[in-house]
This record gives sequence, structure tokens and C-alpha cells, in this order.
Amino acid sequence: MSKNNTLRKAKDVKNDEFYTRLEDINAELIHYEEFFKGKTIFMNCDDPTWSNFWRYFHIEFERLGLKKIKTNKK
Repeated sequence: MSKNNTLRKAKDVKNDEFYTRLEDINAELIHYEEFFKGKTIFMNCDDPTWSNFWRYFHIEFERLGLKKIKTNKK
């Protein structure tokens, strides 16, 4: 039997929402912090309040020196 049964089942029932953990986002983006100063971050997601990427940038907004966080939410 295949080891990716969970992914196959999710695809079959159209439940393919998988989320990146906040800890993983922090561990990766810590290497790129100097590139965020003065930048606008565009969060291209259906509902930014459910996104851990949005949460990371919202929490770290001032420390990263971000200019703005934009979303496509109306």
C-alpha cells in the first residue's frame, strides 16, 4: 500500500488544505529577515486569518520593518 494514503484521500474528497506550521515558517524565514525591511508583503490566500504565513508577518511586522501586508480579501 502507498505511503501517501492521506494525500490521496484528501485529493479524492477535495480536502487538500494543509498548513505550514508557524515554527517551520520562522525557522526558514529567519535566514531572509534583512530582505523584508520596507517591503510590502502580498498574502495571496482565501482567508489570511487562517494562514500561518499571515500570522508570522503580522506578529513580526515591526521587528521585520515591513511597510504593509496586503491581502486579496475584500
